[in-house]
Amino acid sequence: MLLTGVFGPYATDDEFGSRAIKPMELYHSQVTRTQEAFSVRMFHRSWGLMLIHANIHAPCTLLDFPTLDRFIEEIRTKTYDVIGISAIMPNVTKVQKMCELIRQHQPKAAIVIGGHVSNIRQLEQRIDADYIVKGEGVRWMRRFLGEDVDAPIRHPRIISGIGGRTMGVPLSEKPGDVAATLIPSVGCPMGCNFCATSAMFGGKGNFVHFYETGDALFKVMCELEDAMKVRSFFVMDENFLLHKKRALRLLDLMIEHNKSWSLYIFSSANTLRTYTMEQIVGLGISWVWMGLEGKNSKYDKLKGSNTHALISTLQSHGVRVLGSTIIGLEEHTPANIDEAIDYAVSHDTEFHQFMLYSASPGTPLHEQLRADGSLLQHPEYLDADLHGQFKFNYKHPHIKDGQETEYLLRAFNRDFEVNGPSALRMARTILQGWRRYKNHPDNRIRERFRWEARDLAVTYAAALWAPRKWFRSNPRVSARASRVLKDICGEFGLKARLVAALGGRYAYFMLCREDRRLRNGWTYEPPTFYEKNEAAEAVSAAAG
Repeated sequence: MLLTGVFGPYATDDEFGSRAIKPMELYHSQVTRTQEAFSVRMFHRSWGLMLIHANIHAPCTLLDFPTLDRFIEEIRTKTYDVIGISAIMPNVTKVQKMCELIRQHQPKAAIVIGGHVSNIRQLEQRIDADYIVKGEGVRWMRRFLGEDVDAPIRHPRIISGIGGRTMGVPLSEKPGDVAATLIPSVGCPMGCNFCATSAMFGGKGNFVHFYETGDALFKVMCELEDAMKVRSFFVMDENFLLHKKRALRLLDLMIEHNKSWSLYIFSSANTLRTYTMEQIVGLGISWVWMGLEGKNSKYDKLKGSNTHALISTLQSHGVRVLGSTIIGLEEHTPANIDEAIDYAVSHDTEFHQFMLYSASPGTPLHEQLRADGSLLQHPEYLDADLHGQFKFNYKHPHIKDGQETEYLLRAFNRDFEVNGPSALRMARTILQGWRRYKNHPDNRIRERFRWEARDLAVTYAAALWAPRKWFRSNPRVSARASRVLKDICGEFGLKARLVAALGGRYAYFMLCREDRRLRNGWTYEPPTFYEKNEAAEAVSAAAG
């Protein structure tokens, strides 16, 4: 069996649906998009494919981020009974091309398609595949292969980010410096009308737990800690804290076994409000991705929440926040769009994602707009542009003629101009946490904040000297960088001052070099990964 993602290159405009504005980089494509050389650059593996790969007994090879030539080479030189392709909706043309190539080179192979692309209406009429899988793939694949559907889920060892860099400087990938990805559940029971992830796993009220209890989750985390030498976890669960019994049991076990882990999670504002700050800090919640959506949002997950106060409180305890805002809600107009953007920017989160209000196939919003005739049809709208960073795929009641494209960029630019680079904001909040908890009576808490603050006196001191100079034409951001750097030097003394003076010049040199490269058209592409499970390795060994 072969499992594969779609072929690259990705950060380019081509006939297969790649888009230069939507590279295979989550942060740069939709969070730090206009932060230029300050943008956070990294790649994330195809976690869903890795999960399936680790949980079937049949011989299975995983080909992640192949080029087109590498994919063709694989299906020309190896024989497979089953070939599975996972993709998001903008890559449907690539899926179509890959199916054609499989039929040409492996006509006997069964083709299985999964991922978000499976939500496209009448997809079976557009691609030549044998099976289109909607929803969770491990159990489907086990059933398809005649294996035990209810066997325990074996968690793959996944480094959360690869090839990380910012300001032209590579981020450390030493054991312990990068988080492990942890996947407790899939789906989101909140069921927002625009959410493709919720729709993919059954919509409002539905989700799939791989690890139902805190004990099961703690065991997996200990295994990953031991095998990967990590102490932080990127928790890929759409609303991790919503399963409160599991989370509080995990907290009990972390206390009992003296675990100073850091957790990076997704959570709705109202779910966070059901926990005390002591519980949040005790769980090691260091980073939260939170939907802000828009001013006066009608979504249940925000009802009654003062998001400004909540975020300010979290930051005062060292918790970094990635706020997510929608541009183009039904009530947005050219007259009020700046107010909506300013409202988002005023939260001063460490990161801010801006996305267009998009009607992804399979969502309630898509069905509503299809029913009232508002959806655009081909060739007015291309599938490759269904990624929330370019234009609407429907007729907006107030925003016309592609205005949304400029509004989206305006939001990113406003956030960057007002609040500065995300690295600066990160340093500010980490320092707040360190100051608050460095003398905490619980050694487990002290140790976690000591570890999170380990780079303040060196890496951040040098990194903050550079934007102080870079933003000379933006006094607000320059002054902010100077203020945070002064606070760091006041906290860590001579060491931080020396590093800022010497290392800062190196950081500025690297920043300028990265800026020149990007302006000259430099792009980043992920490496190709080729991995076999134990059964596939045994087959290869037997074949000599």
